[in-house]
Amino acid sequence: MNALDVLRLRGFVESTTHEKELEDYLGTPGRYCYIGFDPTGSSLHVGHLVTVMALAHMQKCGHRPMALVGGGTGMIGDPSGKTEMRQLLTPEIVAENKAGLKAQLSSFLDFSDGKAVLVDNADWLSDLQYIPFLRDVGCHFSVNRMVKAESYRARLESEEGLSFIEFNYMLLQAYDFYVLAEKYGCFLQMGGRDQWGNIVAGVELVRRKAQKTVFGITFPLIMTSSGIKMGKTHAGAVWLDPERTSPYDYYQFWVNTDDADVQRFLKLFTFLPMEEIEAVAGLDGKDLNAVKAVLAYEATAIVHGKEAADLAHGAASAVFGGREIPGVIFPSSEISRQVMADVSGMPCSRISGQDFSSGMSVVDLFCRVGLCASKGAARRLIEQGGAYVNGKRIDSIDVILGSDTFEEGALVLRSGKKQYHRIEMA
Repeated sequence: MNALDVLRLRGFVESTTHEKELEDYLGTPGRYCYIGFDPTGSSLHVGHLVTVMALAHMQKCGHRPMALVGGGTGMIGDPSGKTEMRQLLTPEIVAENKAGLKAQLSSFLDFSDGKAVLVDNADWLSDLQYIPFLRDVGCHFSVNRMVKAESYRARLESEEGLSFIEFNYMLLQAYDFYVLAEKYGCFLQMGGRDQWGNIVAGVELVRRKAQKTVFGITFPLIMTSSGIKMGKTHAGAVWLDPERTSPYDYYQFWVNTDDADVQRFLKLFTFLPMEEIEAVAGLDGKDLNAVKAVLAYEATAIVHGKEAADLAHGAASAVFGGREIPGVIFPSSEISRQVMADVSGMPCSRISGQDFSSGMSVVDLFCRVGLCASKGAARRLIEQGGAYVNGKRIDSIDVILGSDTFEEGALVLRSGKKQYHRIEMA
């Protein structure tokens, strides 16, 4: 099956350029395709997964994905999707973030033997001379057309407006496409829907400067059925970095998927075969809960590995009650079919027994382990009846916990219905 057919079937494609020529281009294995990643942080989050999974599917279809880290453009800032100017990055921060991004992308892509390539546009943008660049590249751009692009138009209408440094971004991204087409023969750029204007600008620049036809694919903005942007939660972004979002919490994010989103998310965020995904359509009740467990397991295994996914699945079973996964549901998945209750995968802190010898405020403890962001938040949680210790509701902000609170050397805190944290006495 053509890679473009795979992406369409799984719900990745919103728009394309030169549809017939693009199908022909991807009909030959070994084609290069690229997506740019802004190095504004050392970790990707769930909101990046559509682009990353698209590259992974391209590789599975025999093509050669390229991840372009914007070391050059990152020091300017992409105005797309932003109502205010991005913070400008130093070369040192870009280098640190670039290393973190490659490590995470390696969970999805095989970079060995040139099967995937990581490039940094600072390699060709940093040495550009301004006057020659304006003469050779800027002459191909119409300001009238540029300001009609969605990313620019939104910023021009905002209170802050659009800075001149950001106005150059489209030219630089288009130039990236030109460089990759000339150097690697990479004729396909992909990105989110907010990148359509930048991608089309690159397609046009390559046509004008190199007399070559190159292609673009954009992906839809993924919203949950409740209208929330994918990856956003009440606690903020869901990170791929286990230090920011633990594998257990990452698993919980996926297992709590709304019923209406399960089928779509299985297609987008796992590599499970389409025939197995179609086979579970229409399930509800306990069977749908089993499907959610598989979604959470597979998504966690891709990012954090099978062992971490097993531990997260076992911890969830211990906390919420285990459920057997029928063998007919996703037979290709390696998820345990038996109930595997194991608290070792739950977020855990070790605290010295001396800290509890004279008692510790329950408010302080909830803040210390990160279940509450502040003492004020902890007090509100308790007053609203959402704080639990060892399964018992805390009814006063004045509760003091001593060593006798521990059961077999541990205690479990709970915030609301689904956030747990285990404390072991060191």
